[in-house]
Amino acid sequence: MKRAVLFAVIALLLAPDARSEPYLAVQKGMKCVACHTSPSGGGKRNSYGNYFAQRELPARTLGAATGGANFWDGELFKYLAIGGDIRGGWNRIEVPGQATTSDTEWEEFIGYAEVKLIPNTLSVHLDAQLAPDDPFIREQYLRLSLADGRFYLKGGEFFLPFGLRLQDDSAFIRQVGGINFNTPDTGWELGWEQDRWSVQFAVSRGTAGGPETDSGKQYSLVVSHVRDRWRVGGSVNFNDTAFGDRQMQNVFAGLRTGRVSWLGELDFIIDEGTSTGRRELWAGLLEANVQLTRGHNIKISYEHFDPDDDVAEDEQNRFSLLWEYFPIQFVQTRLGYRIYDGIPQNPAQNRDQYFAELHLPF
Repeated sequence: MKRAVLFAVIALLLAPDARSEPYLAVQKGMKCVACHTSPSGGGKRNSYGNYFAQRELPARTLGAATGGANFWDGELFKYLAIGGDIRGGWNRIEVPGQATTSDTEWEEFIGYAEVKLIPNTLSVHLDAQLAPDDPFIREQYLRLSLADGRFYLKGGEFFLPFGLRLQDDSAFIRQVGGINFNTPDTGWELGWEQDRWSVQFAVSRGTAGGPETDSGKQYSLVVSHVRDRWRVGGSVNFNDTAFGDRQMQNVFAGLRTGRVSWLGELDFIIDEGTSTGRRELWAGLLEANVQLTRGHNIKISYEHFDPDDDVAEDEQNRFSLLWEYFPIQFVQTRLGYRIYDGIPQNPAQNRDQYFAELHLPF
């Protein structure tokens, strides 16, 4: 516990612009759709997203990307655009009273494709994990854009809109709510995009990509307001299943203060199980992103999880410190350390984690 308190103090001292995930949008004062083809963020990058990744992220740029309009924008030709993310790395976990584990693995090769049946109006979107295991589709949907992109309708299998779309699926706010990059669902989504406002509403099966099991549906709504230096938003989600209902709601925000981009989210979840009864859960995230210099980034975060509001002293905390380095375009490296602080009776909730990652985005 003393280590956790010390780590938190160090984080606060450091926290007086880094590059990654939703805080990039906070740093630039833009919405997620400015860099991604999906208004919810994540997945395939559009032309500006590719430009930003090659011209503004790295410590230096090499080759043709240093001049003119010569940069990789993913556009193979008028009707087809592609992209991808490749990740691999090393991971070490130390659990009290247990043997230390360490491994190196190729984590994923994600490929993206956008087929523009009618450019700027009707398109097919694909998101597939191509390796290391057997390939499988994560997202596949048809999107219709209307009124110069202010409205859109998409149908198929996609990641549901809810809260901050962090790349790290192990974060409490991604794990507890169960809406992350491992749980796409089948349904439809309606969106509205204005200069400062963004709204997404989805109706889906509520089976996290599985087959239909009952007549219940899952309803997801996200509303956010974006300004140059700050943003605020909220989500609600209701899943009606034969095994019980789950109601989730959250508020999230972003703020830029000088060289720091802040993110925060607080989730409140109510489970009404047919056999387990009612349970209330809380999960929260506070993150500071500090740009040391161009291409060098520090990410500091504190997370909290209360699995049952009626049970005392069952909370879990997680503290993370990451250094992200973009030496040249298409290359990102990450070094990180995490402290897990949970109940003493569960050693796995009190582990230390060290990791290194190589990320090749294109």
